[in-house]
Amino acid sequence: MSPKRLLLIVNPKSGTSSKLGVADRIAHKLEKEGFDVRIHYTTGPGNATSVAREAADEGYYGVVACGGDGTVNEVASGLCGTRTALGIIPLGSGNGLARHLEIPIDDRAATRVVAADHIIDCDYCTVNGRPFFCTFGVGFDAVVSQNFAKRRGRGLINYLKSVIDVFVTYKPQEYRIRIADETLTEKAFLIVCCNASQYGNNAYIAPGASITDGLIDLTIVHDTNLLQNLRLGADLISGLLYKNRYIDSLRTRELTISCGKEEPVPIHIDGEPLRMAPPLNVRVHPGEIRIFVPGRSTRFIPVLTPLWCNGRDLILAIGRIFK
Repeated sequence: MSPKRLLLIVNPKSGTSSKLGVADRIAHKLEKEGFDVRIHYTTGPGNATSVAREAADEGYYGVVACGGDGTVNEVASGLCGTRTALGIIPLGSGNGLARHLEIPIDDRAATRVVAADHIIDCDYCTVNGRPFFCTFGVGFDAVVSQNFAKRRGRGLINYLKSVIDVFVTYKPQEYRIRIADETLTEKAFLIVCCNASQYGNNAYIAPGASITDGLIDLTIVHDTNLLQNLRLGADLISGLLYKNRYIDSLRTRELTISCGKEEPVPIHIDGEPLRMAPPLNVRVHPGEIRIFVPGRSTRFIPVLTPLWCNGRDLILAIGRIFK
């Protein structure tokens, strides 16, 4: 029996840390586990998608995305609807999908998840035909993503600087959200469609979201003031957002968002900023992407789960300093 073929797609520019030697270390570990491994380094936007699709067409067992949420999105976009599984080695700054799936934010531990060869069928979503696997949003967070993309540095500190810069001048917009035969008109601070539970960095925008339930979790944050937004930030971190009275949450298979404009508006897809012309048609595609995940998952517990995850991240960060 021939070994299972894996392709590592590595984004050398993702995150804030050096990728020197990481791909070779991952490949060596997986080869010891009996896989046949090839490495590809991305050459620019869209390259990961085309290479992943070619690998799926050639019958590869899995394609492993080594990078951040943008890299994961590109690789996964090339695998939707195929039997080739997605592996994730989280090397970015947010790593939202990896965190939701409880894939360790450490390349050695994440490699062991792929080596264990436990694969499940997961959902993905599209907005106007464009895939997303974690979150898609309009409003404040989309404008923040655009601001963040213009900064030279990555990482949590630069992201928080973008949040502050945008908050000073941002004005909430009026949106129309159509779900089945019902239309909601909302003046919203932001609207997020979630396949997974968090943006990244353990910020839980939809704490109850599941990537295997065949549903989109819609989170609407209403127009608020400074104090209420500070509370919103605390609820994002603690996983208590569902208790915030300025939040509306619901689940659906499909929805359309309009905002009275025909020209492209700022949006984000898995944290990556771009512009897209309304109406924004969002739908879920149940069980259409196969993903390597840990063999066991834990139940999300507000406050306790975020504390545990952030504590683990701190320990990993300290460990990297002394490597």
